[in-house]
Amino acid sequence: MDTKNSVFTAKDKDGKQTTYEIIFKFDSDQTKKSYLVYTDHTKENGKMKVYANVYDKTGRSKELLPIETEEEWNTIEAFLSKLEGEVDEKN
Repeated sequence: MDTKNSVFTAKDKDGKQTTYEIIFKFDSDQTKKSYLVYTDHTKENGKMKVYANVYDKTGRSKELLPIETEEEWNTIEAFLSKLEGEVDEKN
């Protein structure tokens, strides 16, 4: 997990800037992609909103790319579940 540069600002299509906090970054051997999971600390139904995108870990491109397949979502959900289990074990 990489926590460098834990905050970033992005503009939406309307030009509105939002600051996000990076929760974690990880690489998937299964999909051969790098993922960024982050939040803007807003809540929906009492739970913090969390977003995920593919990113270029080389830094050549700053563009966040969409998660395109169910396999990718399953990879992210499995990683989140694993982290959640590790946190539960520590508490």
